[in-house]
Amino acid sequence: MKICKEKKIIVYGLHPLIEAIKAKITISNIFLQSGIKLTSNAYKKLLFLSKKENIPIKIVPDSKFFILKNKNHQGVFALLSPIRTYQIKDLLPVFYERGKNPILIILDRITDVRNFGSIIRTSACAGVNAIIIPKKETAMIGSDSIKTSSGALFKVPICQEKSIKNTINFLTKNGLKIVSATEKSNIYWYNIDFSSPTVLILGNEEKGISPQYLEISDERVKIPSISGISSLNVSVACGIILYEIFRQRESNLYI
Repeated sequence: MKICKEKKIIVYGLHPLIEAIKAKITISNIFLQSGIKLTSNAYKKLLFLSKKENIPIKIVPDSKFFILKNKNHQGVFALLSPIRTYQIKDLLPVFYERGKNPILIILDRITDVRNFGSIIRTSACAGVNAIIIPKKETAMIGSDSIKTSSGALFKVPICQEKSIKNTINFLTKNGLKIVSATEKSNIYWYNIDFSSPTVLILGNEEKGISPQYLEISDERVKIPSISGISSLNVSVACGIILYEIFRQRESNLYI
């Protein structure tokens, strides 16, 4: 396993911190802004979990939140060790050994942290087993991606790979169908059979999926746009396709 380069990660906001505690992430202290009213259910849950896991809560002045002044921190933050990342060659055998029918996502140069976080959150809800990203030209695995994913970054393994092309070839050899989401297709997403182990590739916000990855994909699928706008936001497209995979697999259980 590898560690991302950020030395310490500030995790801020109620739900990300709750998910960090539930994921058994090591937290030495939780910092609570002085004067915050602890009346909501989320605050109560955070206090309950921190007490259960013996994590001290320190009441601190507003000045401690200066670095987060433009963030929706909700009056709470903590410092975490860097997020662990993996390599898919180590995880894939584990998925098969556990009887999984893997759903994997490859993010080709997704650089917007809001899209990155949203995709992770949707992936966690839809049962994605791992998300694969390149080592370069990708959103940072850090504070903002934890926040935008509402802490789902602690639920889905992130794999950082040096060569996405080699990774695609590896996954193909191991029985996974490679499906690219692109407007450069005449096939709608719901006409694809997603019942077998599947890799969904999602491309850069402006340039889409690299031509070399499209070339080695098994399927290319599109989501039509009636209004004439060329394509959907990548995180929205991700949700639409993932829940089609979910629908097909749930339906197959009853056939």
